[in-house]
Amino acid sequence: MTRLRLLSPLAMLFAATALAAPAFAAPAAGPNRYLTGSDLFNLEWASDPEISPDGRTIAYVRESNDVMIDRPRPTIWLIDVATGQQRPLLAGAGSYFSPRWSPDGTRLAYVASDNGSTQLYVRWMGSGESARITGLPNSPSGIAWSPDGRRIAYSMLVPDEAPKLGNAPPKPEGAKWADPLQVIDKVTYRFDAAGYLKPGYRQIFWVPADGGAPTQLTFGSNNAGGDVSWTPDSRSILFSANLSPNWQREALQSEVYKISIDGGAPVALTSRFGPDNSPAVSPDGRYIAWVGFDDKKLGNQDRRLSVMNIDGSNKRVLTASLDRSVGNPQWAGDSRSIYVQVEDRGVNKVERVGLDGSIREIASDMGNGEIDRPYAGGDFTVSKNNVVAMTSGDPLHLNQVAVATGNGVRRLTHLSSSLLDSKVLGQVQKLPVSSEYDKRPIDAWMVTPPDFDPAKKYPLILEIHGGPFSAYGPQFSTDDQLYAAHGYVVVYSNPRGSTSYGEDFANQIDKNYPSHDYDDLMSVVDAAIATGHADPNNLFVTGGSGGGVLTSWIVGKTDRFKAAAAQKPVIDWASWGLTADIADFAYPYWFSKLPWEDPMTYWQHSPLSLVGNVKTPTLVVVGSEDYRTPDSEAEQFYEALQLRGVPTMLVKVPGASHETLTDRPSQSAAKASAILAWFDRYRTGSARAAVASNEGASPAASR
Repeated sequence: MTRLRLLSPLAMLFAATALAAPAFAAPAAGPNRYLTGSDLFNLEWASDPEISPDGRTIAYVRESNDVMIDRPRPTIWLIDVATGQQRPLLAGAGSYFSPRWSPDGTRLAYVASDNGSTQLYVRWMGSGESARITGLPNSPSGIAWSPDGRRIAYSMLVPDEAPKLGNAPPKPEGAKWADPLQVIDKVTYRFDAAGYLKPGYRQIFWVPADGGAPTQLTFGSNNAGGDVSWTPDSRSILFSANLSPNWQREALQSEVYKISIDGGAPVALTSRFGPDNSPAVSPDGRYIAWVGFDDKKLGNQDRRLSVMNIDGSNKRVLTASLDRSVGNPQWAGDSRSIYVQVEDRGVNKVERVGLDGSIREIASDMGNGEIDRPYAGGDFTVSKNNVVAMTSGDPLHLNQVAVATGNGVRRLTHLSSSLLDSKVLGQVQKLPVSSEYDKRPIDAWMVTPPDFDPAKKYPLILEIHGGPFSAYGPQFSTDDQLYAAHGYVVVYSNPRGSTSYGEDFANQIDKNYPSHDYDDLMSVVDAAIATGHADPNNLFVTGGSGGGVLTSWIVGKTDRFKAAAAQKPVIDWASWGLTADIADFAYPYWFSKLPWEDPMTYWQHSPLSLVGNVKTPTLVVVGSEDYRTPDSEAEQFYEALQLRGVPTMLVKVPGASHETLTDRPSQSAAKASAILAWFDRYRTGSARAAVASNEGASPAASR
């Protein structure tokens, strides 16, 4: 998803932007006032805040882009909640992540990766000494301490024999032969960001917290990994899995299971058809909270919070009246309520749900799920005395660590502030929109260029989120800030199909995507033009994944955009459904039938069906190792446009998957620069002058 291709389209477009800049560039002396691609290497942000049981200390993962390895390097830092003072705990060579406090707060488990080995460690906080607890062949995940502090549970891939078919002839000693045949027999045999899957299954283990031989708890030809929770007596573990014989063809099905640490078969505590995930046992040992829903095979269903007795009896839904999805359940110290993460109108919140179904908001503005685009997201944890540690962000700041108590939310970190405070950033403002299709209100935001002059009209970029069942919000975005720094107004929105507005709004595109989400997006553009700040003769459109689908759909429906950039799109739903890494999910949830059973429905919603209408110059961007929207989809669109004589170029990001397209700062900056260079080719009139004026203080050569 060869590292050096100097004559690739990506390199040429990056160079085109750099070489075009001097005509408008200010003298090289002095710092640049605007965000540039080079600045991406200096960004830092927070994730995975883990608060100590007593609520006094937070361990968190600090992500820093390392210019020498061209990727983020995670380290673990500590924050004193009372004073806000912080210090590095684990910040040497290697990567450090997944900090987890012991129940008494005297030790911290974490995962460290160095020289290709990823292992579980424990640090004794009093002495400052760390010890490696495992010597595993594969990476551990889902770390959880037992309540008595004596054991740590985790999940790990257990290798299995690869399927065999026939035999190669005997190999002479010392001969150099080709690699053996790769035989595949699984429904899902490759996965985005993981590549072709190694034969084996994720299983659950526990290991003594002071080191020793691990004990494997689950076995068999099923994946049993995921979040785990211990019972208060430290004798049993709860986990979520699909252990049915048909698990490979049941994409969302899972149950909550209980298993003794002494061995034996897992016991299912839930039995409905649908996902039952994230079990959490109450501190008093009486209840289990979990999230899930009864699967109706809709494009989107909200996860509900439920509770049951520890033996699986008396199941009841607590958030049935809340038309929002919830996740990450964590019990309050008194076992009378559960903290959950709720996605609401493009923003993630922490809310507290009582056992009587009452709901109280604790904190909002949890921060961004990614840094390149303004997705809603965030992380939180809760101490025994109900102090909430969370990530917090806004349109001008990346994720920070904050605490929420009865006195409100207080940010404890100011990562990247020295950089971002020295820049003139694009300002983000809410844009009122009513859909031209049915007058539904559509949430949208506008990013104006630095040094914005309201008397001028600027070229406009419509930037569309992926999913399609996801949501943007008022969050920081490197892509949008780079576009704005180049002199463009950027608008982004949550058209129908977006999450965080209730199930009905999301399922307006159920088995009907793309459809009237197109009308919503055109209404967003019209609203931006109506402000008087966007030049209606210089409109541009881009988006990734689901946004790439809609970009490709838009240029087949209208010629109003001067140029487009379709990033990691799906072009033909039939070919995608049989080549993507989630083939088991595609047809039952996004289509009612398989491609050969209803080919016309697949075709009618495929952007390829509209390619004969396309006149808009369209750039196509994809990672070379994208298995979610395989690069064959982007290549189909590129070749179709070439055959029709529509101006196009194909940009492939070497080594990048769907999820890691912008993980490496150099590629993230280069991709944004390539898109801007493509759009700059087709700007006309006053819009070109506006961009040139803005670049007078922001040399594009630094991108």
